[in-house]
Amino acid sequence: MKLLAEKKLKNGKIIKIIMGDITEETTDAIVNAANSHLKHGGGVAGAIVRKGGKIIQEESDKIGFCPVGKAVYTSAGKLKAKYVIHAVGPRWGEGEEEKKLRSAVRSALEVATQLKLKSVAIPAISTGIFGYPKEEGTWVILDEVINFLENENTTIQEVHLTNIDEETSNLFVKHLKNI
Repeated sequence: MKLLAEKKLKNGKIIKIIMGDITEETTDAIVNAANSHLKHGGGVAGAIVRKGGKIIQEESDKIGFCPVGKAVYTSAGKLKAKYVIHAVGPRWGEGEEEKKLRSAVRSALEVATQLKLKSVAIPAISTGIFGYPKEEGTWVILDEVINFLENENTTIQEVHLTNIDEETSNLFVKHLKNI
């Protein structure tokens, strides 16, 4: 886990850009870039279930479905985090992608707030196999996190934007420096 950048907002809440494996995060929750059927086979989702254990998939199967732009949660199994928040972002080309991505990020943060969590790690939702362009997607995610932390009554004190690849991590750093 490598801290690349950090910004303290006016209200004292902190955003950190972390390059590393989100399954190693020690935040209260990690966000999974999920699909609507909550089948966690590939990408971030697959890594989370491989490391956290099949309980995450079993709990997801009980939930069954989550619409695009929304989020649900399960336990985190053997992970260091307490919860996995499964946020369903849009697939590029389905229409209204920015609105849906913002909604997925906001929904994940609302779930974390309902659980009274203080810290959450979020990957670059939709920018992997769902094809959302990384440059735009990372900006939308960061912007929505800032809007939420600055304008909502939340227990969240710290958000990590955690990604394993250098390109995505560097885009988050670039955007953070430009706000």
